[in-house]
Formats: sequence, C-alpha cells, structure tokens
Amino acid sequence: MKVKPDLSFWKLWNISFGFFGVQIAYALQNSNISRIFATLGADPHSLSYFWILPPLAGILVQPIIGSASDRTWTRFGRRIPYLFVGSIVAVIVMCLLPNAGSFGMMVSTAMVFGVLSLMFLDTSVNMAMQPFKMLVGDMVNEKQKGLAYSIQSFLCNAGSLVGYLFPFIFTWVGISNTADKGTVPDSVIYSFYIGAAVLIACAVYTSVKVKEMPPKEFEEFHGITADEKKEKADFFSLLKHAPKVFWTVGLVQLFCWAAFMYMWTYTTGAIADTVWHTTDVQSAGYQEAGNWVGILFAVQAIGSVLWAIVLPMFSARKLAYSLSLVLGGIGFLSISFFDDAYLLFISYFLIGCAWSAVLAMPFTILTNSVSGKNMGAYLGLFNGTICIPQILAAVIGGGLLHLVGGQQVHMLTLAGVLLLAGALCVYFIRETVAHTKP
Repeated sequence: MKVKPDLSFWKLWNISFGFFGVQIAYALQNSNISRIFATLGADPHSLSYFWILPPLAGILVQPIIGSASDRTWTRFGRRIPYLFVGSIVAVIVMCLLPNAGSFGMMVSTAMVFGVLSLMFLDTSVNMAMQPFKMLVGDMVNEKQKGLAYSIQSFLCNAGSLVGYLFPFIFTWVGISNTADKGTVPDSVIYSFYIGAAVLIACAVYTSVKVKEMPPKEFEEFHGITADEKKEKADFFSLLKHAPKVFWTVGLVQLFCWAAFMYMWTYTTGAIADTVWHTTDVQSAGYQEAGNWVGILFAVQAIGSVLWAIVLPMFSARKLAYSLSLVLGGIGFLSISFFDDAYLLFISYFLIGCAWSAVLAMPFTILTNSVSGKNMGAYLGLFNGTICIPQILAAVIGGGLLHLVGGQQVHMLTLAGVLLLAGALCVYFIRETVAHTKP
C-alpha cells in the first residue's frame, strides 16, 4: 500500500476552508433557533422538542451520504458533489427559516413551517459538513491528520465567531432588534441572508481549489484490492465489525453532545433570566439577551480557536482530550455563579476549550482506525454518536427542566456535570491504526 505524501499547509487549509461558511450557517442555527421559536410563541418547557428533528434528520441522512459518496465518482470528485448540493439547499432554507412569522400565517402554521425549515436546514448543513471530514480521511496521511483536523477546528470556530456576531453587529449599525409579536427581528433575518451568501461562496471556493484523488490512485493509497471493491458491506455489518475505538469514543460523545444540546437550547432563557431578569420573550431585555448570547458564543469560538492551536502541542492525545472537557465542565458550572454579563466571558471561553476538542479529537482518533474503503460510511455512522445524544437530551429536556424548578440556568449546570463525566470516559479509549481493511 502506497503511503500518502505530506501535504503543504495551504493544501490542508483548502481542504477544510469551506467549513468556514458551513459553520456560519450552523452557528446561526444554534444561537438563534430557541430565540426564533420562543419569539413565535413556544413554551420554554417545549423548546427542547424543537431540537429533536435536526439530529433525527442527521442520523438518517449522514450514513446514506457517507456510504453513497464512498461509491461515487464524477469529474468533480466523490465528496464535493454532496458538499455542493447540501450548500445550495442550506442557502435556500436560510432565506426562509427566519421569515417563519412574516408570511401572514397563523401561529401554529408558522411554528410548523419553522420546524420543517429547521429540519431541512440541519439536514443540508450536515450534508455539506460531513464531506469535509471525509476529505481529510481520504487525502491526509496519519501523521498530518491531527494538524488537518485542528485546521478544520480553527476554521469551524472562526465561522462560528462570525455567525454568532452577525445579529449583534446588525443591531449596532441600526437594524431593528425587536419586532411585532410572532415575528423575528430584522437583525436576525439579515444575519441569515448574509450567512447564506458566505456559505455558497465558500462552497464554490472548495469545489474549485480541491482536487480529489481519482479512483485508481485512491485505491492504491488505501490498499483496496479488486476483491475488496466487490464486497458489499451493509450498515449492520459495518457496525458489527467496527473497531472498539468507534464505541469508546462514542461513549465520550454521548456526554459531550448532550451537554452542548442543553447549551444551545437553554442559554438564551438562562441569561435573560439571570442577567436581564426577564422571562418575557417580547421584551427588549429578552432580545438584548438573545444578542448577548451571540457574543458569549463568539467568546466560546475564540476560546475554541486559541485552544485548537494548543491541542497539537500535546504529545498525549487522551490527556489533551480529557483536560479540554474538564475545562468546559468548569465553564458550565460557573455560569450559575455569575449575574454579570461580562463575567460570563470566562465561562464561555472555558466551554470553547471543550468544543475545540469535541470537533477535532474524535475524528482524528476514528479516521486513523478505519479503512479508506468504508471511510465515508463509518463517518456517517459515527454521526450517530453526535445525533443520538442530542435526540435523547431533547426528549428528556422538558422533564428535566421541570425537575430543576423551571430554572433554565440549572440545565447549564447539568451540562457541566455531563462534560466532566465525558472527561472520565476518555480513558476507556484505546487508540489503534488501521493497517489492514476491516
């Protein structure tokens, strides 16, 4: 089997650059969805249920996209066509979703429209996002994968930073941050429009700059024989023969993604209550809190960017992974002790350290452990370790909120406990390198 050559920094950069645009879309979704549905009239105890559809769509679509792209070849490549189509659909939905309350529909109809738009947005964003992880697995050797995923994490968080700041910036330049009952402020609507434009520009850049390996060259670098090409592996067979690391990293993912689901769902309500002392979603204070959440998530992204630079310096990968989650857990636990908007910068900077590791570490470990032949399928299946925790967290979120007295800030404390549990589970991981094809 031929060894993949080292790639220049800028080739590694180009492979992941489109992630910048995709993550702007993802950041706008994560920081504004609870705000949008609360503005449309959703009850706080029901907010978590609106978050079920996105990961549910992801767990169904991602394995199919991964497996299909493993067996695809066009003159544009094998992964890039899926990236481009996903980006186009995401752009269309980003122009529709924030207008859910502006089409003259009844509240219930607007809510259904918003839910369906959210499902399509998350599906298309994931369809555009997953190929970037596959491109690193396909084109980068084991020695450079840590650096490649750190670059991807850097671009991901840079995109998040931009997406989180958009509503704040538009409000600052004079665009309205309040709106009539049942409609979304223009500051949020324009943020989605600009995010859509950046997303399609980044997708075009990646499509032009990145040249994937032709099938024959890919097979040589990944040691895929003629007999192996004929083998048909269904999802159940792949899971049955998945390396142990697939499951142990998945256990860590269970705690991490449940924690971040609660952050996305409850931060706006928690901060509005503890800092702005309001639970009225139509009030100026609540909408100011919504903008401030974008600032806090931007601080989280800055923490993630800086920590992504530090992570490759650790010689012990599991220590870096575990330490990152501990720092994030401390960040979540500290939120309930701060009622000053600026002190919360400390909390979300620490949370950013965990987010950086969650984006980079699992995929570095996994792609070193599975074969090139089924790389896309395994990454698609591995997306289940991202989606299932979010679905479980969303299903039980409303009940847990009742148990903690309806105080949304307590859900962020729970998120901290979950990250600390994930940090302990890191030490169950035993890393392997796939020299032969499972």
